[in-house]
Amino acid sequence: MKTDTLIDMLSRDAGPAPRALAARRLSPAALAGLLVSAAVAIAWFGAIPSSMFETWVPWMKIAYAGSLALAAGWLTARLSRPAAPVQQARRATLLVIGLMAAIGGASLWSAAPDGLPQALLGDSWLTCPWRVLLLSLPALAAAFWAVRGMAPTRPRAAGFAAGLLAGSVGAVGYSLACPEASPAFVATWYTLGILMTGAVGAVLGPRFLRW
Repeated sequence: MKTDTLIDMLSRDAGPAPRALAARRLSPAALAGLLVSAAVAIAWFGAIPSSMFETWVPWMKIAYAGSLALAAGWLTARLSRPAAPVQQARRATLLVIGLMAAIGGASLWSAAPDGLPQALLGDSWLTCPWRVLLLSLPALAAAFWAVRGMAPTRPRAAGFAAGLLAGSVGAVGYSLACPEASPAFVATWYTLGILMTGAVGAVLGPRFLRW
């Protein structure tokens, strides 16, 4: 069979491509990952006191991780389609991380010298990134399922973006159980956990996102 004939046969009556396919696949994946990570975080570590929600602390964490999830989701959607431009989505992702880094740096600048170690390290800096990573794994699996059903041509980059999305979702779930209050802590250790999940996604992408 000639190539032109095969293409014509495959495309006959195919109809237009579904609109917003990436969002339709990634949104449920992210939501499912969030529900699992939140449930596991609360069951494993215990929920933060409800009185904390009367302060800005948990909302700061949720706003950061949620904003990063939106930006990383946009980047993941772009990388899930052949030849789609990614510059704006990449800039948005870096902007969210940069803004949180600036907020964290400002909080350290204004802290008393004897309070700097606590502001940066808190009481859980050794475990926080690993907890974010572990809580992100369900969202990572769901994000890989969503991306694999599309057409990523850059599997390592798509895997990294999916990992950032999953890490951000896991960080939102962990924020419901994390008592740390310092913006510098969040900017450092939450971000490290999210980037670690991105690295896992980058390693697994070439294996699981090829089509």
